Amino acid sequence: MPEMFEFDFMRRAFLAGLLIAVICPVMGTFLVVRRQSLIGDGLGHIAFAGVSAGWLLGFQPVLSAALFTVLGAVAIEKVRSLRSEFSDMVLAIFFYTGMALAVVLSSMKGSGGVDLLSFLFGSIVTVSMEEVCIVSGIGLFTIFAIGLFYRQLIYLSFDENAATVSGLPVARLNLLLSVLTALTIAVSMRIVGLLLVSAMMVIPVACALPWRRGFTATMLLAVAAAVAAVLAGLTLSFYADLAPGGAIVLVAALLFVASETAAFSCRRASRPS
Repeated sequence: MPEMFEFDFMRRAFLAGLLIAVICPVMGTFLVVRRQSLIGDGLGHIAFAGVSAGWLLGFQPVLSAALFTVLGAVAIEKVRSLRSEFSDMVLAIFFYTGMALAVVLSSMKGSGGVDLLSFLFGSIVTVSMEEVCIVSGIGLFTIFAIGLFYRQLIYLSFDENAATVSGLPVARLNLLLSVLTALTIAVSMRIVGLLLVSAMMVIPVACALPWRRGFTATMLLAVAAAVAAVLAGLTLSFYADLAPGGAIVLVAALLFVASETAAFSCRRASRPS
């Protein structure tokens, strides 16, 4: 085990992975409660367009992806608020447009196909110190913003109509959640890949839900599950020579099965005979 940490790339991988293990479940808890678990997949399409544009124009791909994804999230939220009865259709149009833009940009001269694949499938062991710093900065901003509006965001997530009646700035809070989700996806894609980033926002939360605790306790349990998945997944990928992003998500899925089984057994054992 110790020989893993003799390599700089593994130390950076564990640091970046642990950062993502905190950020993703925190945002994912809000998304699951709001029944928006799949929004990560859609915004990932827009993020990929940002990555392609960054490679094409010579910008830092993580930053260009963050810019594209935030702009996409803002546009989606604005259009969705105007056409709420067709919110699914609005989301689909933005997502498909983002993927189409990504395909066009990635086919243009200057965007390296191999490098772009690392963003699709994740490449945590090639994460640079610069990217770790970017992940840290955006992650700290996300956690700070959530902490600042924590109670309002919980109220909004459980009952948007009641939040509106109570006088909360619902439109601004929805926009804030969309932007924070976009930033989370942008910083996570280099770690587990755009195709799996949504899984890290949802599966750890699913691990916590069977225990039927309060919102904050569920969030903390989800973070614990994500941390365990990252530690076990990276260790497994190093010694078994597996794709790190896929290994992390598969471990998270196994933790979900174990959590469901254990919670069911506990509830069954506690029932009066």
